[in-house]
This record gives sequence, structure tokens and C-alpha cells, in this order.
Amino acid sequence: MRSCSRYRICKVTPVTRFMTAFIMSSILQSLSGQTLQPPVRTEVLSQATSSWDGTKYSSYPRGVPQLTVLKITIPPHTTLAWHRHPSPNAAYVLSGTLTVERKDGTKASFKTGQAISESVNVVHRGTSGDDPTVLIVFYAGTSSLPLSESAMGTMNAPTGHSHP
Repeated sequence: MRSCSRYRICKVTPVTRFMTAFIMSSILQSLSGQTLQPPVRTEVLSQATSSWDGTKYSSYPRGVPQLTVLKITIPPHTTLAWHRHPSPNAAYVLSGTLTVERKDGTKASFKTGQAISESVNVVHRGTSGDDPTVLIVFYAGTSSLPLSESAMGTMNAPTGHSHP
């Protein structure tokens, strides 16, 4: 117990010391078991209403939505076949470079850390650079549509290989 003079000058008793030490010890123990985590960071990689070549998106396909995410590895100096996508999709370049071109010669190059908003129903192809190109591709389609189709009209199954 404390005993205080009429001027509020208090003497610290052994019980007060014990209680203060107990409380401080409890606080330090609870803090020592916790590690401070860095804050969660959100970075928008792509948010687009048109594809890489400026073609506006019109709508999503009708039907039951099916989301598909693929990891695609393209060997160095590989040119993919001409193809089109019937639904919106976007790719993130994990490594390497990819040059995307339309049949009319319009081109754009993308490198590690960049996102590609793909064109819908526009014939195009991709060519990798000097190193393997690794892409994460997100497709927002339907279960009845392929992820891509050849410019020659042959369809790829939704679970089969797709071209970025």
C-alpha cells in the first residue's frame, strides 16, 4: 500500500513494486511473442477497358462463367501460331519478354513484371525473346468456350494448351 502525505508525495511499498513489476512483465511477455508484420500491399497490375492494341472490350460472353488461370512457358525465340481468344483474358509476364502482333503489323512488347490485356476476337500471335518467357494468364470465359482458337478455325479445348 501507498502512504501519501497531504502534498501527494507517496511512498512506494513492496506491494506496489510487486504489482508494477508483474504488470510490466506481463506486457513484455505478450509483446515478445508477437512479431510485427509488414502491412498488406495491393498493387494494380492491369485494369483495362481495351486490349493492348486499343481495341475496346464490348462484353463478357454469355453463359456460366468459368475462370481459368494458366502458367505458360514459351521457349526462347518461339513464335506462336496465329490465333484469337473468344473471351477476355490478361497475362502477367513472370520472366522473359513477349512481342505481341496483329496480322496488320501492329506490335507491342512486354517484359518481366508487365501485364498484357489481351485482345478478344482479334487474330494475333506472340514471339518470345532471348530467354524463356513465363506467363500467368487469367481467362474470364465460359465452360462452353475454348480459351483460344486457331486463326484457321480449329478450336482448342478449354482445358488444353492455349496461346497467349
